[in-house]
Amino acid sequence: MLSFRYRFSSFATHAPFTHSSSRRLFFLLPPQTHTTLTNISTDHSLFCLKPIKQNNGFFSIANNIHSSSSSFSKDSPFSGLEDVFVSFLFGKKKATDVAHMVWKHVVQKGDTVIDATCGNGFDTLELLNLVADDSHNGYVYALDIQKDALDKTSLLLEESLNSYQKYVKLFNICHSKMEEVVQRNASVRLVAFNLGYLPGGDKEIITRSETTLQALEAAERIVIPGGLISVVVYVGHPGGREELETVETFAARMSVEKWICCKLQMLNRPCAPIPIFLFRR
Repeated sequence: MLSFRYRFSSFATHAPFTHSSSRRLFFLLPPQTHTTLTNISTDHSLFCLKPIKQNNGFFSIANNIHSSSSSFSKDSPFSGLEDVFVSFLFGKKKATDVAHMVWKHVVQKGDTVIDATCGNGFDTLELLNLVADDSHNGYVYALDIQKDALDKTSLLLEESLNSYQKYVKLFNICHSKMEEVVQRNASVRLVAFNLGYLPGGDKEIITRSETTLQALEAAERIVIPGGLISVVVYVGHPGGREELETVETFAARMSVEKWICCKLQMLNRPCAPIPIFLFRR
């Protein structure tokens, strides 16, 4: 396990770390630390852990920066994910891999979850595997504005599970309208967003800041305590950075008492996807 104590050196933090929502943690990893890993570039890696909002759950790592990664609070939603975050830092895991691992720490068998942008269906399949059980109580609502995406998702699910219809319902609808299809008073554990355009599809058809904001507001209303809003933002296409700003602005105004919000961002890879996690306490 690569611990923060021995492998990270602080960068651009000149004053003692305090609980301030304007602070960020920067880490510059020197080349010699890479000798402990395989298939890693010898270039420096610059990484930012930015809390979107001050909260005790997130800052358990910041307050103990000179201790090992085992210092994560047992009550923190990040507990047990240290290896995943470090693998993302070194480019050994994708943003979607990180999101999937975080989901496993939140979602339980029999839960109701929403894939707000199902795309090619890989997130829907991951969610299906997390919630499906013998009681058939688990349920996935999969939404996409493109019929082509729903067709690809349906094909993937059919290849993976013959009776997926017991657990998944597909909707050709904008993510902003999720409350129109989710059952009233449903206990939604997770709402997942994978923003941008459909991989392999028309790159002119993208998620938009206006409807994404509406979708986030809907997700905030329906996610139960102990649940999660998971967002992977892509900034390499026109409109992507604007959408990132929308998500950040939305998260920054969420109640500290009710939500734990953070993002993981590579500073010297400006077009890298950015995973953002909004946990409801």
